[in-house]
Amino acid sequence: MQKRILCFGDSNTWGAVPAEGTRHPDDVRWTGILQRELGDGYKVIEEGHNGRTSVHDDMIENRLSGVKYFAPCLDSQSPLDLVIIMLGTNDMKARFGVDARTIAYGFGRYMDALRITPMAGKKPEVLLVSPILIDKSYKEVPLLHDMFREDAVERSEKLAEAYKEFADGEGIYFMDAAQYGKASVRDGVHMEAEYHEKLGLAFAAKVKEILG
Repeated sequence: MQKRILCFGDSNTWGAVPAEGTRHPDDVRWTGILQRELGDGYKVIEEGHNGRTSVHDDMIENRLSGVKYFAPCLDSQSPLDLVIIMLGTNDMKARFGVDARTIAYGFGRYMDALRITPMAGKKPEVLLVSPILIDKSYKEVPLLHDMFREDAVERSEKLAEAYKEFADGEGIYFMDAAQYGKASVRDGVHMEAEYHEKLGLAFAAKVKEILG
């Protein structure tokens, strides 16, 4: 029986091409690399959404709070063996006014959803992933500069430590995507194909560590 993995994230899970508004092909996205490396014994389920936050309703764009969709997604995609959650970049938009630790501990709502949501099969393992760092080149993109303001790079550098602290406290797995993936200088937020490859390989190694 296939082991089922839900990948719940934002535009870097969806596969946004930097500065173009298009999408990397299936076999280029990190989720596609993960499927390739794991093989037929695993089913990788993509659930990326452009602009998705962890818990915030975006007062401008609306419809983007990940936690509101998380429980229905768990239910509809179950049974699941592993849930990979990689969110946080969009939470750093200036309009939310939250720090790294606040973002990290917001994932407690995801843990609550996992505990109470009816799902087929046993409860899945959880891998919480701190996102890639924002690159300073975002300041050259007016829309992104207006969203993130001046200190987004420095704030993104604090996410990994906060996420690991939260993950350790919850007894779930942790990974720092910034150790493998890197934002393109074309927009400072999204990944080029080579970093989808590197990140996908890193995820494959981690999944094998967790699920065998």
